[in-house]
Amino acid sequence: MDILIGNLFKLEWQQVVMWLIGGVLIYLAIKKDMEPTLLLPIGFGAILVNLPLSGAIDQVINGKIEHGALSTLFNAGIANELFPLILFIGIGAMIDFGPLLANPKLMMFGAAAQFGIFFTLCAASMFFKINDAASIAVIGAADGPTSIVVAQKLNSNYIGAIMIAAYSYMALVPIIQPPIIRLLTTKKERRIRMVYKQKSASKLTRILFPIIITVITGLVAPSAVSLVGFLMFGNLIRECGVLNSLSDTAQKVLANLITIFLGITIASQMQADQFLKKETLMILGLGLFAFIFDTAGGVIFAKIINLFLKEKINPMIGAAGISAFPMSGRVVHKMGLSEDRQNFLLMHSMGVNVSGQIASVIAGGLILNFFM
Repeated sequence: MDILIGNLFKLEWQQVVMWLIGGVLIYLAIKKDMEPTLLLPIGFGAILVNLPLSGAIDQVINGKIEHGALSTLFNAGIANELFPLILFIGIGAMIDFGPLLANPKLMMFGAAAQFGIFFTLCAASMFFKINDAASIAVIGAADGPTSIVVAQKLNSNYIGAIMIAAYSYMALVPIIQPPIIRLLTTKKERRIRMVYKQKSASKLTRILFPIIITVITGLVAPSAVSLVGFLMFGNLIRECGVLNSLSDTAQKVLANLITIFLGITIASQMQADQFLKKETLMILGLGLFAFIFDTAGGVIFAKIINLFLKEKINPMIGAAGISAFPMSGRVVHKMGLSEDRQNFLLMHSMGVNVSGQIASVIAGGLILNFFM
């Protein structure tokens, strides 16, 4: 009882605030089904590391360092970028580049949807050091692993807030994107039907694609080789046809296991004294700013392209150019159906979505090339 009372006296109000934040994340994960594989472990971890003298993180007790499991996992898996890169193998194994290979021009929308990253970099540089500003800007790609790798390599002082913002906005895609898309498009534009012309890429094309993308990326943005390489290696496992068991493992067991570790380990950076700062709120705001402009960039680019096309494209698919796969593609498809029950945009939006996955990783590599 004396120990319990002693620990209660060590409890600070900031830690209670972090419990509430953790509770909100858990609520969104369970009740609203918003990216539960990420938000639930992050939310629970936020509570775990904000208990007085929590044994889950490194603590100095009586002049002696007591090592915590989450701090050890952070050093072993995130500080050296290992977890995000391994997760990219699983993501690559999940991605079907077929719709993109059938319509390669969709790559343009993935590139256009990275506009917000560089726009936010300029805005963030007015408030933060350039390395921190560059790390914050990558939040707009809605790509958690890339955000982690860039923030780590650039030695950002705000990696905890950056990670939370990146994964939170990924989970909030269904809430954030629809209002932006509606604001920038007319009802007539949202009802544009796009005919999907079935074109099946050959097996050789599917095998060569990840290899060629890796080589091109290595020449253009060498710092992105590990990011793109692990993503494309996962896809090569999927497409080669002789490693089906490894592909299944990468998509399910490996991806799920790393996601659990990644989510709860991210929370080790959510200690109240590090997280509850005005800079955190600014990072969340700038991350949202980047996310909005990435979405807008894709939509506006599609509208500009339509000025020169006889067969119009639905500008909503431009919004799927962010890296939040497959959430953004599904959002666009559902919005198309809500406007017209016969308007099936899934294959087009998914093609743009997977191109955004590649483009965001390359954009992260370019950021590293500029500022490392």
